[in-house]
Amino acid sequence: MVDRNAQGRRFREVMGHFPTGVAIVTTLRDGVPSGMAANSFVSVSLDPPLVSFCPAAGSATWHDIRATGRFCVNFLHSDQAELCRRFATRGGDRFEAVSWTRTGGGAPRLGGAVAWIDCTLERGVTAGDHVIVLGLVRDLGVAADTAPLVFFRGGYHGLAAPSS
Repeated sequence: MVDRNAQGRRFREVMGHFPTGVAIVTTLRDGVPSGMAANSFVSVSLDPPLVSFCPAAGSATWHDIRATGRFCVNFLHSDQAELCRRFATRGGDRFEAVSWTRTGGGAPRLGGAVAWIDCTLERGVTAGDHVIVLGLVRDLGVAADTAPLVFFRGGYHGLAAPSS
C-alpha cells in the first residue's frame, strides 16, 4: 500500500531541487484586492501570448479570478521575500501596507515588483487538487531591471543579474 503522506513529502523534496521564480497573482473583485503567491508560473505561448499558473482548487484568490476574469502576475524583487510569505499564508489582510496601483485591466500591480503581466482569464482546467489556469496577456512591463526572487530547497534567494 502506498503511503500518500510519504509520497507527498518525497515529491515536495525532489521538486525543491528545481528553482522557481516567485510571483504574486492578484485580482480586484468588487473593489477588494485579492492575491496569492505562486511559484508555478510559466509562459505558454507567444502567439497568442498566453501564461499559466496553478492555484489550489479551493483557493479564495482563484475563485475571485474566476469571478472577475482578470488577473495580474507580479514578479517579485529579491528583497520581497517577506511579502511573498504574507501572500503564501491563509487569512489576514495580505494587502495591508502594500503599495499597489491598478493595471489597465483593473487588477492590482504591486509596488516594488520587478515586472508585471496583466491578463484575462482564458480557462481553468482541474488537475488533481489544483487548477491549471491559462491567461491571455493584455499588457505587461518591466518596472525595474533588478534581481528577482527565486524559491529553491525550501527557501527564498535573490538571483544576481547576469554579467555582460
